[in-house]
Amino acid sequence: MVAADASGARRVTAEVPAPKALVFDTFGTVVDWRSSVAAEVQQLARGKGLTVDAAKFADAWRAGYGPSMNRVRTGELPWTKLDDLHRMTLDRILPEFNITGLTEDEKATLNHAWHRLKPWPDAVAGLTRLKKKFIIAPLSNGNISLMTELAKFGGLPWDCILGAELARHYKPDREVYQSAADFLDLKPADVMMVAAHLGDLRAAKGVGLRTAFVTRPLEYGPGGRADLKPDASVDVSAKDFNDLASQLGA
Repeated sequence: MVAADASGARRVTAEVPAPKALVFDTFGTVVDWRSSVAAEVQQLARGKGLTVDAAKFADAWRAGYGPSMNRVRTGELPWTKLDDLHRMTLDRILPEFNITGLTEDEKATLNHAWHRLKPWPDAVAGLTRLKKKFIIAPLSNGNISLMTELAKFGGLPWDCILGAELARHYKPDREVYQSAADFLDLKPADVMMVAAHLGDLRAAKGVGLRTAFVTRPLEYGPGGRADLKPDASVDVSAKDFNDLASQLGA
């Protein structure tokens, strides 16, 4: 069963067997995409002598994330990896921010800013603790090359890489969550989805995965629209990965 503490956070009790694997949403949950992308945009703009609101640029780029994946989901586009979807959005918003004259190499390097996102301060230490007890892997919409380079860049200690490209579906399609259990030869109930986004957890719960909510209040910047409180889809609620590791006995 799941008990609630005085703050209302839900915690696994001793009667509940621990999961065997934890899979993680990555953008926003493990890494700070907004500050990282904004820093790269700012560096490029400075080098080009341009004035750009780098945080707004990062937000606009991220705003294209869902709609671009939905074009794949609805069949408007064939299966297209996230790097290529990011590039489509980038090409659209560059002129909107009056960024012109970039070479193809400069555009490609900027597009790979998503391969160089900094982990949240607790992420590597918390994942390292969790890895000692559980299989840990991303379950991201990022393609495998992106996720591999992101892990190398940030020192993320994954056991393997799972996610959309293997399933040929984008979250929140149920096939992505089911694929995590299938590839690991586990029952869905033996897999716990960890995310800062309640929509991700609701979808995972619908497939039978267990769920852990980790708050990232600054994902969208100060005053942003981050999810802050667990809902009924959440089995465990934690303030960061070290708190999650402590709750799960790692």
